[in-house]
Amino acid sequence: TRRKPRHRRQQGPPGDGPDLRDFLLVYNRMTELCFRHCVSNLNYRLLTRREETCLESCAGKLVHSNHRLMRAYVALMPSLVQRRASDYEASAAQASQISATEGLAAAATPALPGAGGPGTAPDSLAAPGPGGPSQGAPGAGT
Repeated sequence: TRRKPRHRRQQGPPGDGPDLRDFLLVYNRMTELCFRHCVSNLNYRLLTRREETCLESCAGKLVHSNHRLMRAYVALMPSLVQRRASDYEASAAQASQISATEGLAAAATPALPGAGGPGTAPDSLAAPGPGGPSQGAPGAGT
């Protein structure tokens, strides 16, 4: 009993994961809808001929409409994927252009005096104040 890897997507009947969940949700909705529409008498163990015909017709219509929707979705999907990819590429190009522009603006800005850089000291520490070097911060020992 060899197991298939989970990362493979199965073709055909729904497998594990989101495909099975989606299939079960559609199946449950379809069952509920057809039951409410077709079954009117719960006094009998078996379906009446009228109920059985109604359920077959209801389920057939829902399956047929679901297949039509899926065909339309599959036909539209490549264009949607292409549009999303081009939108993503455009936004990525715009973001890289903005970051490149900001990088050029930062490189062109001259350094301000006293802004501190490697090997420089701020102006307040470069020369002692009028009271001399013995005056420091409040609370510093004299």
